[in-house]
Amino acid sequence: MLKNFRKKGRALAVTASALALSGCLALALAGCSAPAANDGEGADAPAAEQQQGQQDQQAAADTITFTDDLGRTVELPAQIDKICPSGFTAQQVLLTIAPDKLVGLAQELNEDQLKIFGDKFASYPVFGAVLGATDNLNREAVAAAAPQVIIDTGEAKKGAEEDLNNLQKQLGIPVVFIEAKLSDYGAAYSRLGELLGMEERGNELAQYCTDAYNTTETVMAGIPENERVRMAYLLGENGLNAIAKTSFQGAVMDMVADNVVVVDDVSGKGNGNEVSLEQIALWNPDLIIFQTGSIYDTVGDNPAWAGIAAIDNDSYYQVPNDPWCWMNNPPTVNQLMGMQWLPRLLYPDKFDDSIADVTRAYYSTMYNYDLSDDELNELIKDAVPRS
Repeated sequence: MLKNFRKKGRALAVTASALALSGCLALALAGCSAPAANDGEGADAPAAEQQQGQQDQQAAADTITFTDDLGRTVELPAQIDKICPSGFTAQQVLLTIAPDKLVGLAQELNEDQLKIFGDKFASYPVFGAVLGATDNLNREAVAAAAPQVIIDTGEAKKGAEEDLNNLQKQLGIPVVFIEAKLSDYGAAYSRLGELLGMEERGNELAQYCTDAYNTTETVMAGIPENERVRMAYLLGENGLNAIAKTSFQGAVMDMVADNVVVVDDVSGKGNGNEVSLEQIALWNPDLIIFQTGSIYDTVGDNPAWAGIAAIDNDSYYQVPNDPWCWMNNPPTVNQLMGMQWLPRLLYPDKFDDSIADVTRAYYSTMYNYDLSDDELNELIKDAVPRS
């Protein structure tokens, strides 16, 4: 659809130029052309005005209309070279497909992230985020950076259409929404490739995401619910926060395991639900994954955790956190790595490739970064079965 709009834009430009030229010739034949002037300035004025008019017509022709995933129709430049993320999840997505088009960041990158994406981003302006739990977007800074479009990604939320329309009106900059969810990141990348005129890269990422999801789905279809590993995902300084079953943050775990964390009031926040050690003991998971920054390093020697099957059997691991947490925080394309890592940890005999294999492929395809052997080993050292 976008290609058709581009063709129409070029056709309009050609037609406008032809009309302008015809009008000029008609005036000349009628004897209405400007008389020669004694000073060169007067003679050039009509030509300059005509050239400006043609440029204005061309600029008007070089636009398209794009219907985003909320059904909003937005007018955009046909060629987009400057983009701005709406927030943290959009930043992660855009860094995978169009890092060179970004004019700023929603959140600054740490040293590990800069190593993957490039030191140039250390000097990029940081705008903050809009439409999330806290709206701290620096609208003046965004306007000064003059992006051609602001891109929001994720799952459609109630009121999103009104929020995007208001932001667009405030800034005078087009805003578009692209739906991006675990079950269909392929569609998101196809749409982004279309929007940004990067169809080849968009299709590459779309195919990778689709294949990865389908592989996991196929394997899990062969493992009955009652045979899936009973597990918990714990975080927090004391390991007493948990990602609950059916939560937005727990999509990967719910897809491939039996999440034992069943609570009445499910939190969708990144820090999950607060739980007690007594409750964890009652759930008694057979396997636990800890988020980086929790108690992974000390839990095995902590007598308070003795008696919990996962700890007693040395079946606990730490979720890699580079460049972002593989499971969530925030839940976006980083989950695609978690979706490939976790089932290979739980059911290694069901796959033809290893955790190391899919990690290399993910970083190479999604980030255009080839991990060295040392980097790979350091990345997954706490995320693979112990020898």
